[in-house]
Amino acid sequence: MIRPNRPQVVLLLTLGLTVAMLGCDSGSGGSAGAGGSGGSGGTGGSSGGVLRILVTNDDGLAAPGIDALVQALTADPDNAVIVVAPDGNRSGSADSTIATNPSRCGNGDVTPSATASGYDEDVWAMDGCPADCVIYGLDTLYPDSPPHVVLSGINDSQNVGNVGGALSQTSGTVGGAKTSACLGVPAMASSQGEGDTIDFDSGVTEVLSWLADNRAALLAGDAPLENITSINIPSCDTGQIRGRVEVPLATTNPDEYNLLGHQDCESTLEDPQDDLEAFFNGYVAVTPVPRNSSMTCDKLAN
Repeated sequence: MIRPNRPQVVLLLTLGLTVAMLGCDSGSGGSAGAGGSGGSGGTGGSSGGVLRILVTNDDGLAAPGIDALVQALTADPDNAVIVVAPDGNRSGSADSTIATNPSRCGNGDVTPSATASGYDEDVWAMDGCPADCVIYGLDTLYPDSPPHVVLSGINDSQNVGNVGGALSQTSGTVGGAKTSACLGVPAMASSQGEGDTIDFDSGVTEVLSWLADNRAALLAGDAPLENITSINIPSCDTGQIRGRVEVPLATTNPDEYNLLGHQDCESTLEDPQDDLEAFFNGYVAVTPVPRNSSMTCDKLAN
């Protein structure tokens, strides 16, 4: 087994100083539009070239969602992909780390591994939570230049809304992305909705579309850091995806959607007002989530 170069606590203290230097706010990070706001960041500096991508998730390295995403990303020679994901399911781990929740996250062991389809080039399994995977990846696997972006997912099941702390704030997939943004690397979390059958092809399409739309900004180091982007893709048992909308994160659920339920892709609702309404009525919901919601940045700095 391969262990991180330094003890995990020391690593988190070091990264905490980095967070403090980034000036991470102690509040929710605001409620900007879907493109994000606040300081721009990333680690680019050019308008073209190979995009460095770190991939993680919370379902574990053996999950089909991350496998589908990695297959698609590595098929493009203009992407340089490194994968660090939990060695087992860490769903619901939010932004927990080995330092804050060792019984949940593990001991930090890192082992060369492979995705479900057998892809094994720069693929690592970690006995840790998604936030630990991001911390380890940024600290250890990028000795020369940090990644331009962290992609977390594709999660199996939706992560919509912040209604009483669920689901976006309990998701390890979202938590890993927020950890990345707190440490200065733009990030996106992707989640595929519950359904009778889940076909990750539509999720892959949406991730690749987002990456194409933001590629120039990521390469140039101009992508925003104050928010991460969370994309929730419906799984349509009947009908088909009705389009893509940029909507804010829901904080209430007046229509009492079952947050873990199926989506109605045959809905006729127009002009959804938040990610719950969009997602459960068949739209791909593209939503900003403040990086310091649930105090993710503050926890890293302490």
